[in-house]
Amino acid sequence: MRLPAAVLWDMDGTLVDTEPYWIDTEHALAEEYGGTWSTAHAMNLVGNSLIDSAHYIKEHMGVPLAPEAIVERLLDGVVARVEDEVPWRPGARDLLVALGEAEVRCALVTMSYERFVAPILAQLPPETFRVIVTGDQVEFGKPHPEPYLSAAAALGVRPSDCVAIEDSNTGAKSAEAAGCTVLVVENHVPVLDGPRRIFRDSLQGLTPQDLGDLRIP
Repeated sequence: MRLPAAVLWDMDGTLVDTEPYWIDTEHALAEEYGGTWSTAHAMNLVGNSLIDSAHYIKEHMGVPLAPEAIVERLLDGVVARVEDEVPWRPGARDLLVALGEAEVRCALVTMSYERFVAPILAQLPPETFRVIVTGDQVEFGKPHPEPYLSAAAALGVRPSDCVAIEDSNTGAKSAEAAGCTVLVVENHVPVLDGPRRIFRDSLQGLTPQDLGDLRIP
């Protein structure tokens, strides 16, 4: 079988549908401080690093908090929701299981922080992800290629031999710039076309060999 060397997974909106949790937490923060917020503003943050999102929130929501404090408040709200229920995306867990059975290694490449990732990983078998790259581990977040380059390097594979799975323009740009084939499954925001981007409606029914066949040399 023609399999990818590794599969590099985005988390929010791709592995789990936690974007509504973030949006609810943002609205709650705005209400607490008498700020203004909208779904359009929330959609502008999809795929961004947390600290970049916090700077945007401070500017557009008008809350009297430092960006670092905004990040912690967002994490407090979303971690509490995830600990109660993890909203898996359709087909994601089945594909993870199939990749494990085919001995295709996986990495998680997310701009969320470790304390948000931990309760999600706790719902998966150990070693589901051989490498985990979080937003608090990299100097440059998505759309910079560093997160995906770091994941591929840690796995000892070439990015061009990997398939990255993404749901946002920001994430797709990061993976594409790193040299990965990017499987885009749109969720909350439309994603632009790109030279290394392949679009599918869902992860449901996809096999490891399907991912290998998608790979762009």
